[in-house]
Formats: sequence, C-alpha cells, structure tokens
Amino acid sequence: MDTIEEHAPTEVLVCVKCLRGLDVPEDGDRPGQKLYDALVQRDMPEGVTIRPMECLQNCDSGCSVAIRGGDARWTYVYGNFLEASHPDMLAEGIALYHSTDNGLIPWRARPEHFKRNCIARIPPVTSKEA
Repeated sequence: MDTIEEHAPTEVLVCVKCLRGLDVPEDGDRPGQKLYDALVQRDMPEGVTIRPMECLQNCDSGCSVAIRGGDARWTYVYGNFLEASHPDMLAEGIALYHSTDNGLIPWRARPEHFKRNCIARIPPVTSKEA
C-alpha cells in the first residue's frame, strides 16, 4: 500500500460563516468559526491543509466542510457538524480520505457521521464517468 506522503495534497474547506441555526450576533463567535478553530488545533497528516471559507451555501445543513484532493480524487461536502463534539471525528475522516488514491473511503471504515451527512459527492476532474 502507498504511504500517505505519496498521495496528492488534501484541502479541507470549512465554512466559518455558519450559524448552525443559532441566533449569533454579527460580531459573535459563529459555530463554523469555532469548528475551524478546533480543527486547526488537531494533528493532521502531512499534506493536509485546512482553509476557512466565507460560505459554502449549505446553511440549512449545519456546519459544513468540503474535502478535496487533486484532479484524480472525488470531492465530498459534508454537513451537520457540531463545533464542540465533532472535531476529533472529522480529523479522523480527513486522515482516512487523505490516505486514499481516489478519495473513496471504504464504507465500513467511514465515520458514521460521514455515512449519514454527505451533502454532495463530486467526481474527479479526470473521471471518465458520464
């Protein structure tokens, strides 16, 4: 099996504007920003970059994250993350994604939240599927 260092870089986009349905003042700490702040504190495999995004247009599905990695991998958008209880599980899922060549984590290996909260799955740029 390939080592993680041989895989394309992985980029994680975290919606920092997410309110998760809460009434947060404009200058208050938003749940999406809290999720991003918690996630960047976690150890990630080499080659994983976490970036804040102003909005992923998924406001009805809680805190949202997109995970992508190079032209040959699937991109995933996941929602319904909770800033207090999901950063460790999310970091685990990111590491699993990063260890793949195509972005497809085997179903049984996926964190349960990933199985139930996938908003979109986008084919690789190099995909031959129609």
